[in-house]
Amino acid sequence: MNLAETLAGKLGGKLVQTHTSWVIILEDEVYKIKKPVNFGFLDYSTLEKRRENCNKEVKLNSRLCRWVYLGVVPISLKNGEPVLEDDSNVVEYAVKMRRIPDESLLANRLGDVSEDDIKRVAHVVAEFHKSAERADEFGKPEVMKFNTDENFDQTRKYIGVTISEEDYTFIKEKTDRFYEVYEDLFYKRIKEGRIRDGHGDIRLEHVAFLKEGVCIFDCIEFNDRFRCGDVINDMCFLSMELDFFGRKDLAQIYEREYRTISDDPEFDIFLPFFKCYRAYVRGKVTSFLLDDPHVPEGDKEKAKEKAKRLFTLAKEYAKAIPGV
Repeated sequence: MNLAETLAGKLGGKLVQTHTSWVIILEDEVYKIKKPVNFGFLDYSTLEKRRENCNKEVKLNSRLCRWVYLGVVPISLKNGEPVLEDDSNVVEYAVKMRRIPDESLLANRLGDVSEDDIKRVAHVVAEFHKSAERADEFGKPEVMKFNTDENFDQTRKYIGVTISEEDYTFIKEKTDRFYEVYEDLFYKRIKEGRIRDGHGDIRLEHVAFLKEGVCIFDCIEFNDRFRCGDVINDMCFLSMELDFFGRKDLAQIYEREYRTISDDPEFDIFLPFFKCYRAYVRGKVTSFLLDDPHVPEGDKEKAKEKAKRLFTLAKEYAKAIPGV
């Protein structure tokens, strides 16, 4: 067993893993341990890098979810056993969080969430974007194209596995054409202050309705260019997920409310482009699970089917991009 598995067993907690982290879920608290991986766009390969990213995660997430993040704690090895919140012989670090009740997550409330709830989320996101730090350099088309080029490079190996060659080519051509047609609008949006240090991962499972208010947690800390960018790119991750899980009606409510608050004249041009990007990113990271030795074979098969659906959704968004 690895360190996270041993700790989870000792504490009687549930262990959940992603392609980047092990998460130990206890009754009232959660400990998130970063895997020693390096994907190029994400580097947790050394203990120091994992510690730095744990600290950054807590700081950034305090902006939208200050009630949940409790700090960074050391994990020491004592008599050959890992011990939480002990700094005598540090071998790892973890982000300590208050446990968010499962029933408060938007991901678990899709059947009964109200229109007002979704509007509240849109309001929180829009107001956050207004107050977040400007990040103008991340709005340049060449920066965004670097991201999409990276996506296509990293998913080429999955052609014929989770994405067809036809869909891969179609999405890539539509994406590249968008930069040519709308290059001037990218710079216009920079001047208007629509490029911000955002969240980067506003998804169903990262939105919670707590007694203190709407909490949006688990932002991207590991790579600034995935967190900083156009506000539409940030907000529409949630739109894409609502579409993916069969609640296009909620996605439309969310988008209309955000559009009204932000008063963004290019909203309808950029929305399908960025939703395509978001669906493709999720298809990519879900495909990564196929190469993770820690993921059971049964889960890999589920990941494969989910990735296929995400890439199919990305193609639908690509079809909707105007003028390309």
